[in-house]
Amino acid sequence: MHDWQPSASIDALRARARIIDQVRRFFAARGVLEVDTPSLSSAAVSDPQLQPFACTYAPDGGQGARQVYLHTSPEYPMKRLLAAGSGCIWQLCKVYRNGEVGGRHNPEFSMLEWYRLNFDHHQLMDEVDALVSGVLGCTNARRVTYSRLFAEHLALDVHQCSDADLAQQGRQRCGFVGELPRDGWLNLLFSHCIEPALEEPTLVYAFPASQAALAQVVEGDDCVPSAARFELFVKGMELANGYFELTDAQEQARRFQADQCQRLAMGVPALPVDERLVAALQAGLPACAGVALGLDRLVMLAVGAQRIDQVIAFGFDRA
Repeated sequence: MHDWQPSASIDALRARARIIDQVRRFFAARGVLEVDTPSLSSAAVSDPQLQPFACTYAPDGGQGARQVYLHTSPEYPMKRLLAAGSGCIWQLCKVYRNGEVGGRHNPEFSMLEWYRLNFDHHQLMDEVDALVSGVLGCTNARRVTYSRLFAEHLALDVHQCSDADLAQQGRQRCGFVGELPRDGWLNLLFSHCIEPALEEPTLVYAFPASQAALAQVVEGDDCVPSAARFELFVKGMELANGYFELTDAQEQARRFQADQCQRLAMGVPALPVDERLVAALQAGLPACAGVALGLDRLVMLAVGAQRIDQVIAFGFDRA
């Protein structure tokens, strides 16, 4: 049996350690506080596209057993810290997503997440660009709107085209034969036709308002109201996803409910909603922007690795 050995080379692990040290110095120089939040939660992620690992907490004696979840992101507890007055914070932690394994995915992976008070998404893009270009030694990222990329790569006006237009393009270009809602076609076309072509560092912003997730919807980033969020791509790989954060507790609760309805419509079980996050927003989440960045993918780019298991000590098949 040889699978006791690490999936990453020792040189790759040394490079990973240097990058983590560089990240820590980056935030220390900016006075951003490093924090550590729980991996286990009584609530779960609301995003219908993400499936958490469910665990059973069974106390001695067998009484009071309950289900808990390994977090898919430290976002919710970090926002509770922000509402409690922590100031700007960052965290590097393990996160867990069920069903995700492949060349760029491992069910357990490392996420770098940070929040900057009184930043909007444009200011946070500046900081993400500074960190990534510093680690990779690459040029600064191009900044381009979501709609501009559809115009450039697919000759589609996403503000004017019909659902039927998108479906036609999706079937023609991606070979998809089923039915999808509008955002489903947009996501399919973006992931299959646009994302792989983004070789040079590219910051994409002004996503459709329907894809706001936990971001605000703002005027001014494009010709229609759009989600105040961005994604960073390097060599055709998504590296980071950032938001100008939603602070409205009532709207947050409404979006949680909409996510639950979508989960049920997809045939996916509804999950417990994080009422503590809603309470934190009610108490007052300060204006801020936040971003999650895949640390393993950053290391992959830095060392030229082709698979995620080449930059983590033991990939899923050796865990």
